[in-house]
Amino acid sequence: MGDFYQNGIVTTLHNLTRRPVEDLEAELVHFSRSRPMSLVLPSLYSELEGPALAHIVEELKSVPYLEEIIVGLDRASEDEYRHALSYFSGLPQRVKVLWNDGPRMRDIDLKLREQGLAPTEMGKGRNVWFCFGYVLASGRSESVALHDCDILTYSRELLARLIYPVANPSFNYMFCKGYYPRVAETSMNGRVSRLLVTPLLRALKKVCGRRELLDYLDSFRYPLAGEFSLRTDVINDLRIPSDWGLEIGVLSEMKRNYATNRLCQVDIADNYDHKHQELSPEDASKGLSKMSMDICKALFRKLATDGEVLSTEEFRTIKATYYRIALDFIETYQNDAIINGLTLDRHAEEKAVEVFARNVMEAGNYFLDNPMETPFIPSWSRVASALPELMQEMQDAVEADNQEFAP
Repeated sequence: MGDFYQNGIVTTLHNLTRRPVEDLEAELVHFSRSRPMSLVLPSLYSELEGPALAHIVEELKSVPYLEEIIVGLDRASEDEYRHALSYFSGLPQRVKVLWNDGPRMRDIDLKLREQGLAPTEMGKGRNVWFCFGYVLASGRSESVALHDCDILTYSRELLARLIYPVANPSFNYMFCKGYYPRVAETSMNGRVSRLLVTPLLRALKKVCGRRELLDYLDSFRYPLAGEFSLRTDVINDLRIPSDWGLEIGVLSEMKRNYATNRLCQVDIADNYDHKHQELSPEDASKGLSKMSMDICKALFRKLATDGEVLSTEEFRTIKATYYRIALDFIETYQNDAIINGLTLDRHAEEKAVEVFARNVMEAGNYFLDNPMETPFIPSWSRVASALPELMQEMQDAVEADNQEFAP
C-alpha cells in the first residue's frame, strides 16, 4: 500500500484505494473512443516456451480497450515465427507480430544500414525501436504501453494502471513510468537498481555537483522498470540506446524533450517477479555485468551531453564514491529485509557491488576511448526524412509476413 508522499521532481501516482480493475477498464474503454490505445510486447522466441508469457496472454484476452497489440519477435526461425502467429492468434485484439529475423524485416534493416540509420546492436532497444516504428506506420493509436514478456506475477491491472495516465484526456502527461517493489516470495530482488543505479546517482551528485538531470533520474522509484507508456507523438523524436541502457536512455530523452510536469510514475503492482539474470562476474559481455556496463555508459553519455567534462581522474573518484555509498546501502537493505521477514544474502550483495564498481571504471574508460561513438538509434523523424517511404514499406512487410505465414 503506497502513501500520498511526493518525492523528487516527477509526479507520483500511488495505489491508495485498491480500486477494482473493472472500474479502471470501464474508464479506459470510454477513453479509447477518442484516444485509441496499443500495447507493445518485445519478446524473444524463448519466452513463448516459458510460463510467464502464457499467463500474460490469458490476462490480455480479458482487456477490452486495446486497439492493437504489436509483438516484436527476436531470435526466431521460420517455424518458430509460424508458431508465434498461432500462439498469439487467440487474442481478441488486432495483433501484429514483427518477425525481426525474417527476410522482409532484414531488407528494411539493410535499407537503414545503407543510410547509416540502422540500430548497431541486437537487443531489446532495437526490438522496441522497430515496434515503435510500426506503431507510427500503423497510425491506429494515440497512446502506447510497453511491458516485458517475462513477468511471472502479471495481471491485467498492471496494464490498466500503466496506460491510464497517458490515456485519460483530462491528464496532461506525455510519458508514464511504472514502478513496483522488487520482492518475490521471501527475497528482495532488483539488484541492479538497488546496488548500482541509486548509489551511482548519489555518487554522481557528490562528485559532479547537483544537476537537474541527476535529481530527475533519482526521482524515479524504479528507474530500470521495463514498463512505461507514452503518447504516440512522443515516438517521433525519441532516440534510444539499443542495449541495456534503454530504460535510462528513455528517461533521459523524456527529460530533454518535455517539461517534468508532463511526466509521471505510477504504482502498477504490489509484487513483481520475472526471470533473473546471472551476475556473470567473469564475463562483462553477458548477465548483470553487461547490464551494468551498458547502464553506466548511458549515464555517462547523458552527463556529457548535459555539459559535464569527464576525465580519468573524475571516473576514479566516481568509482570510489560509488563503492562506499553502495556498501552503506547494503546495510540499509538488509535491515529493511529483516523487518519485513525477507532474506538478503549480504555476501552476494557485496560481490555484486564489487563487480559494479569495476564496471563503473570500465565504462568510464570506454567512454573516454570512444568519444565519437553514436550509440543511440536515430529518431523515427530522421528516418522519415531520409527514407520517406520506409515506414509504409515496413508496415507492408509486417502485413505480408503475418498473412503468408498465418496458421
